[in-house]
Amino acid sequence: MATSQQGPSQASPVGRAIAVVVNWNGGAQNVECIASLLEQGLAPGEIVFVDNGSIDGSADEVHRRFPGIALIRNGENRGFGEGANQGAREALARGAGAVFFVNNDVRLPQGTLARLAVELERSPETGIVGPRVLYTNEPGIVWCAGGELTWRENLATLLGHRQPDGPQWRETREVDYVAGCALLARRETLEKVGLFDARFFAYMEDVDLCLRAHEAGFGVRLVGDAAAYHAPSSTTGGDYNPRRKYMMGVNSVWFLKRHARAREWARFFVYDVLTLPVVWLAELFRGRAKSVVGKALGIFDGLCGKRVTSASLSKGAGWLW
Repeated sequence: MATSQQGPSQASPVGRAIAVVVNWNGGAQNVECIASLLEQGLAPGEIVFVDNGSIDGSADEVHRRFPGIALIRNGENRGFGEGANQGAREALARGAGAVFFVNNDVRLPQGTLARLAVELERSPETGIVGPRVLYTNEPGIVWCAGGELTWRENLATLLGHRQPDGPQWRETREVDYVAGCALLARRETLEKVGLFDARFFAYMEDVDLCLRAHEAGFGVRLVGDAAAYHAPSSTTGGDYNPRRKYMMGVNSVWFLKRHARAREWARFFVYDVLTLPVVWLAELFRGRAKSVVGKALGIFDGLCGKRVTSASLSKGAGWLW
């Protein structure tokens, strides 16, 4: 992608946004997600749906229900990062002034996208915005209100996670990153810093993108009075499972390789690696010890230079899944 010579303070008006949805065996949740996008005022042609080799018929159902949307079909699971990038390239080719990345397990109340777009319009120095995210099945509980890069456990933390929704999470403010499940990025930002790093496959790619935006001089902002509803990790089996923790382990190491100095590496090892035996013992009594082992294996594989791939996550690829 060509590099823009335009700085953040010279950003042009946002113009129309185009949404990108990535699917991998998402079933009926795709229909609900796309319906909520249409309720934002988007035309079908302003939604790009990328299917990553699903075998559950969900892509066919989307095509049947919404024949006007742009549909990209992959023959294999290329990961969220590459799927989102395919959709973003299509969106930019269609003239998008901003790209709205949306997980297929997200539902948006009316007005969410408009509120995010207004924030980009009135803050030319801001390159990326996102809403506060609530649990679909617990709408009074926050999943995240932006995120903070701590370089400790999992390297980053979701602000407000599992806290009751309230005024403190509804503020609009600068954050280290916003979650990729509902992320609106200005065209100029993507042209200058690039798209998601597809080598992450899934997880940490949103933190990486936002950090690169910060480094390029763009602000990243939580728009707390806008909301999204999310069923986290629904395609990988839930929040705390061996596959997800393995991916987090691998990608944490690669994130460190790209961005960290010695002190960040040290903090990660003290807070996230040396504590694994204690965490394993605690999770043993909850029946989740395999997930801790998955994370340890992911860290080891990342240090050995391995990446997350579709093959490494397939059923039977390892003894953990």
